[in-house]
Amino acid sequence: MYKKIFLATDGSEHSKRATENAIHIAKCSDGAKMEIIYVVDPNRAKSETLSNWNSGDTDDKRKKRVVEVEKMAREAGVSYEIHILNGEPGPTIVEYANNNKADVVIIGSRGLNALQEFVLGSVSHKVAKRANCPVLIVK
Repeated sequence: MYKKIFLATDGSEHSKRATENAIHIAKCSDGAKMEIIYVVDPNRAKSETLSNWNSGDTDDKRKKRVVEVEKMAREAGVSYEIHILNGEPGPTIVEYANNNKADVVIIGSRGLNALQEFVLGSVSHKVAKRANCPVLIVK
């Protein structure tokens, strides 16, 4: 059914549940491949760097957010690729999904910054409105 399954992740609990759903869908579709998408927001990256200026952990924290998802996919035996993109998360995910003809985008309903999502509009809402394919938003 779905061959190109795009999973947008940020390491939050909602995105971990989205990962479980993406894996389930991938296992039910012969020849499916999961593309794990992690977007580094330059505005957020600046503040993370400034608040951790004397520590080398900023990149480690970002990698940990993807490593757990990668581990889940590997253990489930699902074919996957990881794509780390730069930009504002919502538009970047939409652009990547539309340009690469995703069959479905799977995303958590809330990310790591609930207050910012409430004020600015959630990433999942932006993706659902603008993607040219079905979008599964996981609570």
